[in-house]
Amino acid sequence: MKKHWYDYLWILSLAYLILGFFNILSAWLGLLCFFIPLIISFSKGTKGYCNRYCGRGQLFNLLGGRFGLSRRRDIPGWMKSRIFRYGFLLFFLIMFSLMLWNTLLVFSGARDLKQVVTLLWTFQVPWKWAYHGSALPLWAVQFAFGFYSVMLTSTILGIITMVLFKPRSWCVYCPMGTMTQLICKAKNGKA
Repeated sequence: MKKHWYDYLWILSLAYLILGFFNILSAWLGLLCFFIPLIISFSKGTKGYCNRYCGRGQLFNLLGGRFGLSRRRDIPGWMKSRIFRYGFLLFFLIMFSLMLWNTLLVFSGARDLKQVVTLLWTFQVPWKWAYHGSALPLWAVQFAFGFYSVMLTSTILGIITMVLFKPRSWCVYCPMGTMTQLICKAKNGKA
């Protein structure tokens, strides 16, 4: 099977995680993983990003498939259910809103910069080595810490489900995948 340029986007996903470990400001690049799927689903009415261009899905496929880190079991039915997927999307949006709220607090001067990465929305891990000062305002740095937390947490959840189930099990309940699916349904008149 012929390889295409987009078959190597997993490298960008891995590079993103590594860069954020050393320089938190690189977390802003992760916005591409938010806007590109939305643009594709709004403009084309397809989940082309998820199916072809998602570097995270490719990374899970590589680790779970090629390297055999997956048990290759079916994901439980409750994780495929609308209630779980939409509930997880809602939870994710609430956590994203809280991240934006914290950014706004730093912007307004009501809170100081918190140089922590929050894993699984609960565990705060000091991450001071990843910020060395910049010309950017502190709110932009706070956003980077929060956004990297979201991206790292979702990657951890994806790795856990990859190990326990099939390699791309994360894709079943990925908030971006659920959101783009809703957009595609609405655009194609199936909502």
